Amino acid sequence: MAESPSPRAGQTLDGQPLEGQPLGFPSPAAPPQPAPVRGVPQSADGDPAADLTADPLADQQSGPHGGPRTGRADDPLTDLTLLYELTERLTAATDLEEALHGVLQAGAAILGAQRGMLLLTSNADPHTPAFGTVDSPGTTLGFGLDRPALGALETVPRDSGPYAGLLLGESAVHHPGPIDETAGAGVGPAAGSTLGPAVGARFREVAAHLGISGSYALPLTSPDAGGEPFGAAVWFYDAPAAPSEHAQRLAGLYCSAASRLITKEIERDRLRRTADTLRRGLLPDRLPRVPGIALAARCLPAGLDLSAGSDWYDALALPDGSLALSVGSVTGGGPDCAAAMGRIRAALRAYAVLEGEDPVAVLGDLELLLKATEPARTATALYVYVDPRSRQLSLAGAGQCPPLLVTSFGASFVETSLSAPLGMLSCWEAPGVELRADRGDLLLLYTEGLARRCGRSLHSGQARLRSAAAAAPREVRQDPERFCAHLLSSCLGGSDQQSETGTRADDIVLLAARFE
Repeated sequence: MAESPSPRAGQTLDGQPLEGQPLGFPSPAAPPQPAPVRGVPQSADGDPAADLTADPLADQQSGPHGGPRTGRADDPLTDLTLLYELTERLTAATDLEEALHGVLQAGAAILGAQRGMLLLTSNADPHTPAFGTVDSPGTTLGFGLDRPALGALETVPRDSGPYAGLLLGESAVHHPGPIDETAGAGVGPAAGSTLGPAVGARFREVAAHLGISGSYALPLTSPDAGGEPFGAAVWFYDAPAAPSEHAQRLAGLYCSAASRLITKEIERDRLRRTADTLRRGLLPDRLPRVPGIALAARCLPAGLDLSAGSDWYDALALPDGSLALSVGSVTGGGPDCAAAMGRIRAALRAYAVLEGEDPVAVLGDLELLLKATEPARTATALYVYVDPRSRQLSLAGAGQCPPLLVTSFGASFVETSLSAPLGMLSCWEAPGVELRADRGDLLLLYTEGLARRCGRSLHSGQARLRSAAAAAPREVRQDPERFCAHLLSSCLGGSDQQSETGTRADDIVLLAARFE
């Protein structure tokens, strides 16, 4: 099942893992260029901190080698406007990763840096910071750094890296450079900066290979944790540089305001992940292995705060050697709806064991239980009883989309009788449908969320889904896993992972069974 994406240990901002990447260093001849700062005008050479016409740093002169700006009188009103605009932009971030990326971009523009790295603690105790390094892996993101470069920086021990002084309670750590010399040599620090402790041999080695000559680090602190840092933001310079006192002050104020927003976003992300984990625990952790049938499933939840219902799928090997398949949805939203989905799915399993060969009886008993225990809810369901030996299918549906049967001649819907969802009428009743599948046929069960995401309406979405299934190559139809991936890619315009990151108003569930 697909997992919602988020920044993890050893990930760059494009979400690609570092696993499998070499531990060597990229060529320092052409350091990676940072991405443009969204909403900030760019200069001809792509420097995000240059030519900021609406920025209080706009009239500063560029330092040598594209370093930080100096020599400008403070303008409190303009500074306040800039901080407001940057903070307002940060509040518009849709998720934690976008917020962290925004902090690195804005800090690079203020300080005139070319690259950056942000680290979050992986320690539950805020009084013992443990940022993402070789000592204690955590969440690490890069700005203007490719995957090998970010991985190399993660191998630097935290007590001798570019932010080591933050662990000792410093408000900022500045290594003006050159880093391969003793800390403090080269360009002198600007007023108000704090020279960090001498960097270790590992950081000097990594910096030399990456073309890093200077760095400036600020802590991310939580006011609820007594000011203890929960992360660090480090910006790197391609040449020895010293940000002005004005730039340091602006960056410090921005990180202080951003820390509060990031703290809340981290908490929301944690709660969202906890809820998704509990919700996924209500679904099967694995599919049964039944001779003659190959199964595959996908579940892309919309999130408890976005979902218009809570969908499920299930596959159960029955005592007589047959197979029970089902998909369905419980109306509503929030944690209560997900919990109700778990109860209804468990009840459906029990009825399948007792009378699974009669789909109408299974759904009829499920409706009686729903009215007795969940009188304020309705649910849709599709139940299929499969005999693997004869490939005979018996099915019944209650307000659920009809299944799709894919054969060598094309794809067609198995029209179940029209019926209302469970719990909507005084008495649910609908006739069952029986059919026989051939070897190589593939049966697809899905919920309404997939059809609605495939088109502007439910009808157009189902038509597009059928066309995508019929157009699947033969080798794709022979593998249910590849078939599910093909449908998601064709109908949603991307892979499982890409589809899951989009905003949805309903869950997406697929359950495919191929007869061998």
